[in-house]
Amino acid sequence: MTASKKFDILVIGGGILGIAHAYHCLKRGLRVALIEQHAWPQQATVRNFGQIVPSGMNRKWQLYGRRSLDLYQEIQREVDITVRQQGSIYLASDAEEMQLLEELAHINREEDYASTLWTQKKCLSTYPELKASYVKGGLFFPEEINLDPRQAARRIIQFCQAKYELAYFPSTRVHELHRQGGEVKARSTSGISFVGKKAIVCGGIETQSLFPEIFAAAELDLVKLQMLELMPQPQVQLPGSILTGWTIRRYESFQECPSYAEIKAREDAEAFHRRWGIHILFKQSPDGSIILGDSHEYEPLLPGTSPSFDQYPEVNDFMIREAKKIVDLPSWEVRRQWLGFYCQSRRSDIFHHIVDEHIHLITGIGGKGMTGSLGYAEVQVDKLFYFPFSP
Repeated sequence: MTASKKFDILVIGGGILGIAHAYHCLKRGLRVALIEQHAWPQQATVRNFGQIVPSGMNRKWQLYGRRSLDLYQEIQREVDITVRQQGSIYLASDAEEMQLLEELAHINREEDYASTLWTQKKCLSTYPELKASYVKGGLFFPEEINLDPRQAARRIIQFCQAKYELAYFPSTRVHELHRQGGEVKARSTSGISFVGKKAIVCGGIETQSLFPEIFAAAELDLVKLQMLELMPQPQVQLPGSILTGWTIRRYESFQECPSYAEIKAREDAEAFHRRWGIHILFKQSPDGSIILGDSHEYEPLLPGTSPSFDQYPEVNDFMIREAKKIVDLPSWEVRRQWLGFYCQSRRSDIFHHIVDEHIHLITGIGGKGMTGSLGYAEVQVDKLFYFPFSP
């Protein structure tokens, strides 16, 4: 019989939320096992834009996101995790969206978060492919970054292995987790058993298999996104994150603006983009390809729920049609398209359930994962293990 592997902390789930908790435990000198059921993360962590945009979050989560910016840069200084600091721009298409940008700029000044209002001329001179018929002005965030999500998570894991002796267990699915005495014991389908002082479970949409009765009452939603990538166009220059009026009308940061509720109330609730949760944003990759998206479908996440892998051509067609009104590109040929999945809580901004003082379930972070996880996990690890927090 295989002997149990002993650690201070078991982190189950190798996506960015699990990586973040493992990273902060390692920095505190703890022995950590990061257990991932696939060879490398395959879900939301690698299926997103790779835009690290605290600017889109409410005041609480913006602080986590801003701390994440620092932490990504801290790691980048030691190893290339594909971070590029090119800023983010929100583009207003009408007077209402411009008003929201001005109100958010005021909030940013109160929160001491760098942002600059840009005129139409400044936007068009910086991004020549933008259409003057769409852009009325913009709000630029110089500190924000983007990265390649398909490489970043893997490189952070490898960095933690090299610097902090992280024990990474890929292709290992935990099927049983329980408290026994003052320890946590985990058994996996690969035959490996683990023992830890505490366990942090960050399994995303798959966490439900360990504690189905808890998740049955958790009020989590499964969110499905459609995204696509256009063929490389190196002659085009769209640096950083390009977010549009569609995003201004959707992101949480703008919901804190005084005029938001009144502006939103004037929208057609039955419009196609509202029914499919569509907003339009762009990110150009180093090879010149352009990621475009995205849509959002919601359904309750219940034990045994399997996500639908259906894609709807009318959604992608709509996103391309609307994107053509914003940016003038030489080609709109699609290189590939994919689905993303994440879960989010209907009750709160994240699902954190304490099974007992030794087992914590942390998931349901929604679309905030890549931006907020590193900052959020730092605070949670301090709370869990009683280390003083020094931002």
